[in-house]
Amino acid sequence: MAAVGQDGPYQRGIAGDSYNTAIYLARAGHAVSYLTRLGTDAQSDAIVQAMASEGLDTQHVAQIAGRQPGLYLIDNDADGERHFSYWRNDAPVRQLFDDPMALENLSAFFFTGITLAVTRSGADNLLALLAQLKAQGTRVVFDPNYRAHLWDSPAQAQALTARVLPLVDTALPTLEDETALWGIKDVDACAGHFIEHGVAEVVVKGPALTSYVYAGPVLRAQRQAEPVKALDTTGAGDAFNAGYLAQRLRGASAAEALESAQQLAARVVQHRGAILPKDEV
Repeated sequence: MAAVGQDGPYQRGIAGDSYNTAIYLARAGHAVSYLTRLGTDAQSDAIVQAMASEGLDTQHVAQIAGRQPGLYLIDNDADGERHFSYWRNDAPVRQLFDDPMALENLSAFFFTGITLAVTRSGADNLLALLAQLKAQGTRVVFDPNYRAHLWDSPAQAQALTARVLPLVDTALPTLEDETALWGIKDVDACAGHFIEHGVAEVVVKGPALTSYVYAGPVLRAQRQAEPVKALDTTGAGDAFNAGYLAQRLRGASAAEALESAQQLAARVVQHRGAILPKDEV
C-alpha cells in the first residue's frame, strides 16, 4: 500500500515496483499474472480487487490469515523527487519463496532487486524457479533496483545478485544504482558487468535522460528523452520497464521499445503517484 502526501491529508494508493510494471503491461494488452503474498485484512482485499480491476490474473496471489501488507508513505520535494518511509518488515511477501514452486506456460517472468531483497530467506527456491523457467524457454527479466536499506550489507546484495544474473535474459539496470552497489562508473562498464554474467540483453538507464540497449557487447540503440517538468518521480523506472517490455514482447526493435519506455515514464512523472488514471494510458 502507498500513501502520497501533498500539503494535506494523505491519500491511499496501491503501488510497488513490480506491481506498477505489471499494471502498465496489462494496460498495453498483455496477459499478466501477478505473484505475491498478502494478508486477509481489508487492505489486502482492496489490493486483490485493484489487481482484478486492472485485468491482472490473481491465481498466484495467496492470502495468509492474520497478516497485513506492507505500508509506505511518499513525500515529494520541489523537483518531484520522492522520499519514502516504510513499514513492511512483517509483510507476508517476505515468505513468497520459502517453499518451492513451479510455474508454467509463461512467455516472460519479471522480478526486481526489491523482490530479491525482501524474499531472500527463500533465495534457493527462487533460483530453482528461475532455472526451471529458463529451461522452459521463458524470458527472465530483471530490474536490479538496488535499495541499500533492504539489505544487511552491500556484500550480501552483491553475492545474491551474482547468483541470479546467469539465469537472466534481459536486465534493466539504472547506472546510479549500479554505482552504489558495485562502484560502476559509466554506461559501457555497467553493460559489460551484466554481459560478463551471461545476460544477453542489457538496457541501461543512464544519466542525462539517456538510455542504452546492448545485445551482448554491441550497442543496439541509444536515445535521450525530452525533459519534462516532474511533479512526482515515483514509478518512473517501473513505467520505463513496462514501456520497453510491452514493445519487445511484441517483437519491436530496441529503438522502438526505448521510445515507448521514455514516453510512458515522462507521462508518469507529470502526475502524482505511480499509476496514471486508466483513461490516460
